[in-house]
Amino acid sequence: MDLIKIICSIILPPLGVFLQVGIGKHFWINIILTILGYIPGIVHAVWVVAKNK
Repeated sequence: MDLIKIICSIILPPLGVFLQVGIGKHFWINIILTILGYIPGIVHAVWVVAKNK
């Protein structure tokens, strides 16, 4: 399941964060980062998925 979350984090970063932690602080931070730049959103999403195993 973690592989699917990481793939979702690369394709659509907020989806990967949502699948891991739901709608919360990290989800909204990731949406802002993804709007500001796609790469920061990916980095944050992969970090959240890897951190919250």
